[in-house]
Amino acid sequence: MAISKNRTPDLEKKRLEIDTIDSEILKLLNRRADLAVDIAGIKREANLKFHSPEREKAIVARVTALNKGPFPNDALKVIFREIISASLALEQPLKVAYFGPEGTFTHLAALRHFGHSAHYIPVSTIKGIFDAVEGGETDYGLVPIENSNEGVVSSTLDMFMDYEMKISAEVLLEVSQNLMSKSGDRKKVKKIYSHAQPIAQCKAWLESKMPGIPLYEATSTAKAAELASKNPEVAAIASEMAAQLYDLRIIEKHIEDRKNNFTRFLVIAKTYPSRTGHDKTSILCSVKDKPGALYDMLLPFGKAGLNLTKIESRPSKRKAWEYIFFVDLEGHVEDKKVTQALDNVREKCLYLKHLGSYAVNDSLEKPLLG
Repeated sequence: MAISKNRTPDLEKKRLEIDTIDSEILKLLNRRADLAVDIAGIKREANLKFHSPEREKAIVARVTALNKGPFPNDALKVIFREIISASLALEQPLKVAYFGPEGTFTHLAALRHFGHSAHYIPVSTIKGIFDAVEGGETDYGLVPIENSNEGVVSSTLDMFMDYEMKISAEVLLEVSQNLMSKSGDRKKVKKIYSHAQPIAQCKAWLESKMPGIPLYEATSTAKAAELASKNPEVAAIASEMAAQLYDLRIIEKHIEDRKNNFTRFLVIAKTYPSRTGHDKTSILCSVKDKPGALYDMLLPFGKAGLNLTKIESRPSKRKAWEYIFFVDLEGHVEDKKVTQALDNVREKCLYLKHLGSYAVNDSLEKPLLG
């Protein structure tokens, strides 16, 4: 249907208004960047920490609370994440180690949390990420801790026993698995590669849609995509971002068996942030080998009215049949009732380690393509 000529001036007028607003936004962004650089200088002179994640969370919470629409809050969060990331990079880009290579879901989670202006360093092992942060090569590390369908990532939990790292934040990322290859032709696929967890997440789909095709484990989804890019008979289960990075064609999207599929990631650092009022605390502890020991350990939390949101056991690997418990509880270690409860729990334990207190992440992030 043709557009009437008498409406063209209205269209041009609205476009000019948008151009004017865009120019004003640009001026305000640069003004904000100047202030951020000034603040960085003040922090440097006062020997204050450069990065303040609790302040960043407060900024995003404030602007989303002020937003009356119609601009969506999910998009607003992403925009301000990038504004903050770019402002930090003017003074000193944050260095972040993640479980690589490029295109893994850990990489996507890092981009969503730190923005595209951070300096990202892919690391091939979880241990390597802990080493990078401990050795000062990076400011932060990002590691997977659990999947909603497949459970805990044991290798990450094990590292917390051996390193003096703190949890400074958590990221919840919606995970969607995709089958991809060089040609995008399902009939040409002779092998399928992926990380063990995505293979498990897609087990029923693979048995139904790709029967008889052998499955092979790769060190990461991105590594699987790299293998597929070099062999026309190989397909990979990976992210859409991996398909872009390795020039692959998607055979089928969303092949996970359960659509409510997300992975929780932890941001590790040498310190943890101050309380925000909506926080979570993580600990590791080991109980005495006697009847009722676990009950005795948990009792102080109940008496203090503290909600435990997670408890996971792992062999200590130091003594046969000795277990370490990974516990998440609501509240910050700076809260009086949390401090008192942990003091009481410590008396019941052979070992207790505070892993960090950090803001609760209530939002499930959707991966954006880079």
